[in-house]
Amino acid sequence: MQHVSIGQASDLLGVAVSTLQRWEQEGRLRPAFRTCGGHRRYSLLQLNQLCGKSSPEQRKVVAYAMVSSHDQKADLQRQRDRLEQHCLAVGYANPELLTDLGSGLNYQKKSFKKLLKMIAQGKVSTLVLMHKDRLLRFGADIVFELCKLNHTEVVILEEPVNTSLENRLVADVIELMTVFSARLYGARSRENRHLAA
Repeated sequence: MQHVSIGQASDLLGVAVSTLQRWEQEGRLRPAFRTCGGHRRYSLLQLNQLCGKSSPEQRKVVAYAMVSSHDQKADLQRQRDRLEQHCLAVGYANPELLTDLGSGLNYQKKSFKKLLKMIAQGKVSTLVLMHKDRLLRFGADIVFELCKLNHTEVVILEEPVNTSLENRLVADVIELMTVFSARLYGARSRENRHLAA
């Protein structure tokens, strides 16, 4: 789809249809052409440039891998290898591989923040993940909605094995306890070092 209607253009730009009509009268943004019925059609390339988003040719494939602790570095390498193999097998040219070491509850991981920024700027055509929870333990659906809004395809290589609700809840509670225990002991450790100094 290279051209969109005025309604779709207003959604993409986040402005009212009347604003686009006014911009046309002012010469700020003109439609690429009008249909035989007189309907405006706007160029996606022009709209993306106006938003500061990348053109389709500049969008890239990004593969993302994450583990929560240093003792899982072997798993991180396994994820990297599997993601690279998949990208090569399906013919993705020059995919960018981002990795993080940190909890699935940590939203401040460096590569995760970079990934979010790239998606929001329209720079990612495809996001490749090993598992859904390799992105975030909770809240991955929000990122997937952001992908949808920015026309980013999400590819998940391995769907989780069907586990019971009870087992998933136990895993989630353990993850929460681990993260909050680490924060508590980290805070106490800093406090003790401060008192000793």
